[in-house]
Amino acid sequence: MKYIFSFIFLVFTMSLKAQNPKQWDLRTCVEYAVKHNISVQQADIQARLAKLQADQAKNNQLPTMSGSSGLGMRLGRSIDPVTNAFTTTQFLYNNFGVNGGVQLYNNNRLGNSAAASNYSWLASIADLQTASNDISLNVATFYLQVLSTIEQSEIAKIQITQTTEQLAATKKRVEVGLLPEINLLELETQLANDSSNYITAISNVEQSKLSLKALLNLDAAESFEVYVQPVDKIKLQGFADLQPDYVFGVAEQNLPNIKAANLRLKAAEKNRLVAKAGFYPTLSFGYSLSSNFSNSFKYISGVESAGFSNISPTSPFVTVGAAKYYVQSPLYNTITSNRDFSNIWKGWGKQLDNNFGQNFGFQLSIPIFNANQSKTAYQQSKLNYQSVSLQQENAQRKLKQDIYAAYTNAVVAFNKLNATQKAVSSAEKAYSFATKRYELGLLGTIELLNNQNNFLKAKVNYKSAQYEYVFRIKLLEFYKGEALSL
Repeated sequence: MKYIFSFIFLVFTMSLKAQNPKQWDLRTCVEYAVKHNISVQQADIQARLAKLQADQAKNNQLPTMSGSSGLGMRLGRSIDPVTNAFTTTQFLYNNFGVNGGVQLYNNNRLGNSAAASNYSWLASIADLQTASNDISLNVATFYLQVLSTIEQSEIAKIQITQTTEQLAATKKRVEVGLLPEINLLELETQLANDSSNYITAISNVEQSKLSLKALLNLDAAESFEVYVQPVDKIKLQGFADLQPDYVFGVAEQNLPNIKAANLRLKAAEKNRLVAKAGFYPTLSFGYSLSSNFSNSFKYISGVESAGFSNISPTSPFVTVGAAKYYVQSPLYNTITSNRDFSNIWKGWGKQLDNNFGQNFGFQLSIPIFNANQSKTAYQQSKLNYQSVSLQQENAQRKLKQDIYAAYTNAVVAFNKLNATQKAVSSAEKAYSFATKRYELGLLGTIELLNNQNNFLKAKVNYKSAQYEYVFRIKLLEFYKGEALSL
């Protein structure tokens, strides 16, 4: 049975070493998570969208200009755009136009709107940093959990070694008749339990690594090993540098979620001024340039004589002496021809020059009654400002509560660490005494194993307390503005 468990131990050890991937420290994990985590990427997209909206709101203050052009053919009765007369002939038309304008006065509505959008964009950047901070804290939590499970697996491995040595020593004493065989069976049972605990500890290591890989957005099948730094070597600040009032004062100025709340309050104030501008007149300056061209497909190409007008009693006449001579008017018939598409453009440039026109003017828009839309919008903006103000106040209160809670938890973790350290020292002494008594035959195997298991449990609790204390201090350091690293 001893060889079976030794083989299991060897298989697990070799499987871990065979991967041989690069090792990830906490800083590397945090930087990778911030860059690849989906939540952070979504926050980055929202910040980019807010930037586009801020740029557009700023550009809305610039003058506008647009050009237009039309080309077509009209049939039937219509108005010639050049002569402005009715015609029934087919003709080709072509027009050009440029128009634009700028608002000269709007009670700074466009300026305040641009400022509000800019504050919203800056708040989105702060939200991106908040998302990065949140993922960083989660990574630190899972990273320390991985280190804790690795430490526990090492403790379980040492436990197997100790039980194996006791089993070998007991077997020799049983063989010479110094101890009953039941002692050997009890140790073999303990070795089986220790091996099972080690397998469970290795499984916990792999599960904690999978959780960390998921947080990093890494493929579950990818090799992954963390840099195992002894918990005793992790640098931590003392409580004197982490007093909650001082930490809150620093965090209030630096944490991005507080900055975002302050920026959104400023944006709400600007939006209130935007809504208020709806009660004031708007003065605009506009301009336009235009020209057009048209030409008929049918045109008069010449005339031909059709004789003279008929004489009637009412026809005009002249008298010369006694003779009366009637005046006849010559009659003509017009000759029409069709232009092809290449000739119909004749005179295009001249017509555009002759038909060129300009228009400049001011326009004043005075709000008189719009179904109380401006009033409702202004009231909504004031309520929104109050809501954002409450959110800002709540963010500050929550931050202070979180910092004081973190400090309290750190103090509790420190006291727990001291208690578990004393428990380890006491359990180690008890186990040492029990081992000596067992070797002298003054203590049974069950009592020895109870002391051994108590010592193991005390060490596991101490390691857990160490990592909990590290996390609590690192959280306070993070609130203080320190980068997450070990």
